[in-house]
Amino acid sequence: MNIPKSLYKKGCHSYSYEEIPDYNAKTEWREGMVSGNGENGYVTSGSPYSDTFIFQYMQNLFPSNAPRFIPNELPEQLDEARRNVFNLNDNWKIKYANGEVRKQAYYYSYHPAHQLRIKIRKQSELKDYMRWTNYETAETGVAYEDVDGQWVRKSFTSRVDNVTITKIEQSSSHSKINLVISIDDVLGMSGAHETLNEVKKLQYKKLVDDSAQYIAQVGHYPSYEGSELALGGYAGLTRVYVVNGTKERILLPDTNESINVGNDQNPAIEVKNAEAVYLVTQSNRTHDMGKLNAFKDQLKFSLLDQLLLNTNQVVSRYIDSNGHFDYDEALNVHIQKHAPEFNAAYFQLKSNENNDKDNEAIIERQKQNQNQVDPDFLNKIYLQGRYAMICSSGLSAPRLYGMWTGEWDPGWRSIHTLDANVNLQVAAMNTGGLTYLPLGYIYFFLRQAPDFEYNARMAYHMHDALQVSVNSDGDRAMHIEYDNDYPFQYWNAGASWGLLPIFEYWQCYGNRHIPIHEQMRIHDLQSLLSVRDGGLDDQEFDELLDKGYLDLEKDILLPLLTKQANFWEQICTPEYFTDVNGVPRYQKGKKGLLSGEKYLILPAYSPENHPIGYDSHLTANATMDIAAARDGLFMVIELEKAVKRPGYERAVRKWERLLKKLPEYLYDEDGALREWSMISYKENNNHRHLSHLYPAWPGYETKTDSILSKAAKKALENRNTANTKDATAGHGWMHKALVSARLKDPKGVVDSLLPMMTHQGYYTSLMTDHDTDRSHNSYCTDTLYATVAVIHEVLLYSNKNEIELLPALPLDWSSGMIHGLTARTQVEVQRLSWDLDKKSVNVTICSHSNSDQVIQMKLGFSWKMAEVDGKISYNEFNENLKVSLKAGVELTINYTLI
Repeated sequence: MNIPKSLYKKGCHSYSYEEIPDYNAKTEWREGMVSGNGENGYVTSGSPYSDTFIFQYMQNLFPSNAPRFIPNELPEQLDEARRNVFNLNDNWKIKYANGEVRKQAYYYSYHPAHQLRIKIRKQSELKDYMRWTNYETAETGVAYEDVDGQWVRKSFTSRVDNVTITKIEQSSSHSKINLVISIDDVLGMSGAHETLNEVKKLQYKKLVDDSAQYIAQVGHYPSYEGSELALGGYAGLTRVYVVNGTKERILLPDTNESINVGNDQNPAIEVKNAEAVYLVTQSNRTHDMGKLNAFKDQLKFSLLDQLLLNTNQVVSRYIDSNGHFDYDEALNVHIQKHAPEFNAAYFQLKSNENNDKDNEAIIERQKQNQNQVDPDFLNKIYLQGRYAMICSSGLSAPRLYGMWTGEWDPGWRSIHTLDANVNLQVAAMNTGGLTYLPLGYIYFFLRQAPDFEYNARMAYHMHDALQVSVNSDGDRAMHIEYDNDYPFQYWNAGASWGLLPIFEYWQCYGNRHIPIHEQMRIHDLQSLLSVRDGGLDDQEFDELLDKGYLDLEKDILLPLLTKQANFWEQICTPEYFTDVNGVPRYQKGKKGLLSGEKYLILPAYSPENHPIGYDSHLTANATMDIAAARDGLFMVIELEKAVKRPGYERAVRKWERLLKKLPEYLYDEDGALREWSMISYKENNNHRHLSHLYPAWPGYETKTDSILSKAAKKALENRNTANTKDATAGHGWMHKALVSARLKDPKGVVDSLLPMMTHQGYYTSLMTDHDTDRSHNSYCTDTLYATVAVIHEVLLYSNKNEIELLPALPLDWSSGMIHGLTARTQVEVQRLSWDLDKKSVNVTICSHSNSDQVIQMKLGFSWKMAEVDGKISYNEFNENLKVSLKAGVELTINYTLI
């Protein structure tokens, strides 16, 4: 089947599909194509005669009976933990207050909304089947032919109207639409039938009104004592609009599902002889569903009423003069928001092949080439990654699954994992010119800030400080997950790493007004009371609401960065230190350090590793902590100097003094950067994690310190040599690719990309799994999103007043282009192209800073001549160019390579 030009210019397609069974579903949904706006969205299978739409709401959380507080034994054990780590006692265990070994608690689990099924009454042999995703419109579609002509279905989730809209047309030969719209049983969905003990505590109903105006599912969560969702639930509603046909409420056979407590177990809507059918869907949740024991007899649901009101308003908004729903108008309004976001950046490697191949063909072609990145595959997954990032952004940070799941038991509960996965997923958001993802990430961080302060207070007795948890379910982020093997309560680097993307957003775009999201207005703005320096009084709070935005520098970055710096200041106690010879010392009551002495950072946790011969993950002086502390202090110093609040000079001096007293990096006998700056520890390189390479990525120190850069390269080499186990996780490979790019190692970049690309990392939807071999059976978007970041880092490194072009370009990526990158110095790289065969690199840049800049331009290849806006410079000593940029004025540089 030839792809009609009207379907998409930028997108992907497949000639196959996985039909999702209505019972005992497994992983079929993962092959489905996706759309979303960061709040609502869907996965669609694309089955021609029995299609499913699994609707999503970003904040849908299934509660557990785990405690939502930090138990008192945590703060009570700090002194004991420090003492045992210092004394190298690897037998010490974290305990309950009553002496028992601590048991694990968990965050709430992400879950899907309703699984809508569209079943065509008349079926026949079909041909020319195709499903597709249009990246510029966020539409998915299905087209096929049978005896009645060609049939087309199209859907998208609107960024303007916050609903999913589906259009089903009569066939090309004017055969009418006859179908049944139903909702699948919860216990038939993926994972639900395998976790009956938990999901069976849910109660839900399927509802269709008498006039068949809508079909909906409303659910009440288990009423666990102490749960924020004890009275909570969720709902999803699909408004059905039929053109020149009939619709009626029917009853399908009961399935006798125990948790379905509706009077009619299986109501559905039958459509007959319609010219067109339009479905308008929205999902949401509530904390006020009522009491669980009253749910079965409950007839009215305020959440459902709100969803019906919202979808009715959308239908009314787009009804034309003939009484038809104007799908194209609704789509065009949405496109005005979505398309510019997607098209702001574009990447393409030159290829001699046909880059319009279907997904399966392009995946298989890459699998056949185990040693080289297929340029068409890389081009396609760059676009798919950028598209999916946009679709899952705006309200929050991406989940482990982005924002999509067809499962009631998603891997790791599809939480937000903040010690790698989220960090990888947002790594491309600033340099890629995205707007919705940075906002969603900022909203997410602000919502969690009170819990981050709670963590620092409970784990370390700190005040006015932040300690980021390893995980968050989106609602809460306190230290409830920890044990001796995973001592998350002593993972210290999170606030620095978590704030770095917001700091980079400021580097890229300068100060911004951050709109107050409606979700923040309802649930979360009180968190600002603990984020703003000194808090807000009632008048200031009201003024902030009236203003409608937050100042990025004054309201967000400087207060948060100060609190993370306070963490490093308070974790450093003079009682624990290293002497001038690097020997750890303890001196009770010591008030200050002497010349040459350095603080010990303890306890520490370098995920998920421990030294050889020391059988505990509780350690001291993790290199990750040292790098994060340095980076965090660099950031807060720069913000103080930019904002210049009263007394900022004193704050700068304080943080500069602390910088000088932090532990030094330690190098092994072979010159490698060590994972712990402790002379008593022996390095353990048989591990996939690269936490100690924080100075290379996400930090920047290796870019300005040649000795550190060389040591990091050796450390990475040691990992590659010694890690003979657990090398399947995509996040490990993506982390390694980003580190390799920063260390200017093109081969390392390619070697890190290929395992996921050449094995089983990609589904036919072009979404990604957690592993190369799918060993954890977990959908996961960090590989897809991070690949976009890897490409950016390969093509462009930047920092304040510094831009380096093609720092880690593989030689077989010999010709290509990218437009729309943003450098971390308020400069847009409007277009960068290269042709190594022709020895040519061309770049056009434009500053959007409020003031003029002098930029040091570097090139990852040796060059002999550069033409800068008509002025020619010759390079005899591989010197860099210094160019002056005026705000809003383009500058073009044409390099000729040696």
